[in-house]
Amino acid sequence: MGPHTHTQQPITTGSSVIALKYKDGIMVACDTMVAYGSSLRFPDNTRIHSVANNTLVGAMGEFSDFQQIKKDLDELEYDNLNLKADGITLSPKQVASWLGRVMYNRRTKMNPLWNQLVVGGVKDGKSTLAYVDLQGTYYEEDYMATGFGMHLAMPLLRTYWKADMSEEEAKALCQSCLKLLFYRDCKASCKIQYALATKEGTKIEEPFKMDTFWEHATWTKSAAELNLGGGSTW
Repeated sequence: MGPHTHTQQPITTGSSVIALKYKDGIMVACDTMVAYGSSLRFPDNTRIHSVANNTLVGAMGEFSDFQQIKKDLDELEYDNLNLKADGITLSPKQVASWLGRVMYNRRTKMNPLWNQLVVGGVKDGKSTLAYVDLQGTYYEEDYMATGFGMHLAMPLLRTYWKADMSEEEAKALCQSCLKLLFYRDCKASCKIQYALATKEGTKIEEPFKMDTFWEHATWTKSAAELNLGGGSTW
């Protein structure tokens, strides 16, 4: 037998997740694509999970690791509700802190869960939005993005986010970010999904396809028609 090894390269992966605070709570949005290597193989997967009906966890990265995280979170919620039986539910901050310790623990064993997570929710009137990654990095912010979204979507979020955004404004901003990512990220999809966490609880909405535009002249005309070489056409 050879030495015991761990997977060090994600295979089935999801792309960027966008999350932000808005007037009524927390919004998480992402597409539903899970790629197999470079192949867009699994187009209808939810990458957002609800915990204790007050917290949302959105994930990019290795989908099988996210499935393990969901299983662990469900067991944590079950133990909290049924074994302690004190009527106290987990809070978003507790879920985020727990995930941060789990991710750091796996990292120190050189067997990380290959995910970047956004964790957001509302409890006792307080909104919490946190970021956790495979190294155990943890921070809280008013808006955030994972993956390519850190480079492409953050400028939009910095420019247009405001604390008193309505649900419609928050959805429009998230969709602008995801549309940009769809055009620029070869692992992204135009089929997206919103999830909301408010004082009433969590809600993961049904996916839908964004309207997209592929009729730009530089995509539909040949180089000769556009005279891109700077000289005469053929």
